[in-house]
Amino acid sequence: MHDHDNRQGHAHPHRHGHAPDGDSRRRLTLALAVTLGFALVEAVGGWLAGSLALLSDAGHMLVDSLALGLAALAAWVARRPPSRRHSYGLGRVETLAALINAVLLVGLVTAVSVAAVQRLLAPTEVRGDLVTWIAAAGLLVNIAVAWLLMGGRHNLNVRAALLHVIGDLLGSVGALIAGLVILTTGWTPIDPMLSLFIAALILISGLRLLRETLHTLLEGVPPHLDLDAVGRAMAGVEGVISVHDLHIWSLSAERTALSAHVVLRRIDHWEPLLARLRAMLAEELGIDHVTLQPEPLETILHLERPPAGARSRPAAQQA
Repeated sequence: MHDHDNRQGHAHPHRHGHAPDGDSRRRLTLALAVTLGFALVEAVGGWLAGSLALLSDAGHMLVDSLALGLAALAAWVARRPPSRRHSYGLGRVETLAALINAVLLVGLVTAVSVAAVQRLLAPTEVRGDLVTWIAAAGLLVNIAVAWLLMGGRHNLNVRAALLHVIGDLLGSVGALIAGLVILTTGWTPIDPMLSLFIAALILISGLRLLRETLHTLLEGVPPHLDLDAVGRAMAGVEGVISVHDLHIWSLSAERTALSAHVVLRRIDHWEPLLARLRAMLAEELGIDHVTLQPEPLETILHLERPPAGARSRPAAQQA
């Protein structure tokens, strides 16, 4: 356990809250309202037109509405301050929401792919004019929602929601192309074929997001940081002899934590050295929650030095 006295460096006392920026929650809430409204319009239009591309895009938007709602709820929960039961706060809820959204995305892609194969095997009539108009409107809506979420894409939770919206955007492009092709040539297989192509694109991004969220939940080193490089940067600070037991992990979508043991020559050099280390980690690497344990060099040498008069046993006598 950490003592939190003047011999140990801790960047933030635990009693302080670290709420994520409310801007992410506002963006997600507005995106939810726009997406859910148009999903209903697109579902009715796809049913009337008999378009799988339009219906799959409507289904995607409905799932995205759930994803956006989950992301907005997670952003709200993550703002709760630390408590006795959750001393780091609930920032990880956003990562958990991103994981659920990634799984939903993979499930949706699977459902669309199955429906597309069935439609290829048994083609049906599609109204190209209705598909074209609704898909064009959906494209504009998805562009607006994607632009709204782009400002918060550094947040893993928002990125998961943004990925859903980008999938919608691609779906609208596919439905628009399908509508134009059917309208001009009457070739209906283009509708399920484009659905399969878009599903493949979304699946690649969804699996990448799934891998990243699992990495975060397993307390892996954030992708933008290199453990060895951070260790070298800390060891390069004047007064530091070496750094060991270095750990870096994500506390939430927007906060990174670090703990390490720092070897220095004398313990009375610790306070100014701690200030330099904290400043470097915060300003150059964006690590804002730092716990450092000082280890004076003379203490380490004393522990490693054998007691006076002690002799090593002959090799034959060693266990």
